[in-house]
Amino acid sequence: MKYIMLVGDGMSDRPLKELDDNTILESSRIPNMTFIAKEGRVGCAITVPETLQPASDVANMALLGYDPREYYSGRGPLEAANMGIEIKENEVAFRCNTVTIAEDKMVDYSAGHITSKEAKQIIRTIDKKLGSDAIRFYPGISYRHLAVIDCDKAKLDKKELVKTICTPPHDILDKLIARYLPRGQASGFLTDLMLKSQSILKKLDINRVRIDLGENPANMIWLWGQGVKPNMPLFKDKFNLTGSIISAVDLIKGIGKIIGLEPIDVPGATGYYDTDYLAKAKYALNALKEKDFVFVHVEAPDEAGHNGDVRQKILAVENFDKLVVGTILDEFRGKNGFRIIVLPDHATPIAVRTHTREPVPFAMYGEGIEKDNVDRYSESAAKMSKFLIEDGFKIMEIFLNK
Repeated sequence: MKYIMLVGDGMSDRPLKELDDNTILESSRIPNMTFIAKEGRVGCAITVPETLQPASDVANMALLGYDPREYYSGRGPLEAANMGIEIKENEVAFRCNTVTIAEDKMVDYSAGHITSKEAKQIIRTIDKKLGSDAIRFYPGISYRHLAVIDCDKAKLDKKELVKTICTPPHDILDKLIARYLPRGQASGFLTDLMLKSQSILKKLDINRVRIDLGENPANMIWLWGQGVKPNMPLFKDKFNLTGSIISAVDLIKGIGKIIGLEPIDVPGATGYYDTDYLAKAKYALNALKEKDFVFVHVEAPDEAGHNGDVRQKILAVENFDKLVVGTILDEFRGKNGFRIIVLPDHATPIAVRTHTREPVPFAMYGEGIEKDNVDRYSESAAKMSKFLIEDGFKIMEIFLNK
């Protein structure tokens, strides 16, 4: 049996006036997800527990079958795992964004989706100027990077550092940053680094060139998403299946590495609108020749949600449906020995431009899955089905029929 989980990050939304009070899913051409809903089973799942923030790490951990209340220990170490950075017992790992600040406001959480090549030079400069025995900065992909703090050398209380309130930059677009700088007993160290980065980055030739080209400069670093090394059982031990994970995002691949799923690097996978959807599908099909399970994650709908871009979100959902869902479905349609599920990890509504915790719609189809009476895939259709999974991490058990 082959199992395929296809995740359109943040593609769930709320009704929009400009779409005649329809959601993004209801306004998109999605014949393949509609087929799965019509021929299979539709429902809703609560992927984010009330006690945790509706973040991608929490939600995707739940989709993979792990209770975030038990296993979640922060975003930074998950990304570190994929980058091959070992987090020691006395260390705390932070996500480090390159952001654009103007008039003391958060203008862009991604510095114009800066290229990895440019960002690498920027983070290396930051490490040279601000790094020490107590803190190291590591370049990642585009605007997503890592900072690791040695609490002993920094003379910081590890528990207090983990408890420090750090706000995701994509949650404060167009807002004054002063209100959202780190807060807590260990916050001074972090705030000092972030503010010092501004005077360093504004002098860089890379940023001067970006400004000349009309692009947003990476003129500040933003630290958030801290955590310690997680301890999670292997996917194979938990579900008795081998598997692979496909994503352009270090966070998702990091979760995969920790639980023993093989992370597959796909050429052209960018984590943005221009990602190679078709390549992701083809690599997933190739992985299934040897593995039992594949998890395919597409970031583009989430990025469009954060940007408040209705047109790009519809396009991202339609590309996901046609090039990812459709390509994989065509390979298995009419056959036995497979199950496929499509869903978002969380909602990223255009209206609020950030993650929310409402239940997400899912549709599953394949061998042994009984057809219900729902004939479309959308938020409202999923609610009408009355099939609600309150503990979202159980969706994997249900999908695998464990």
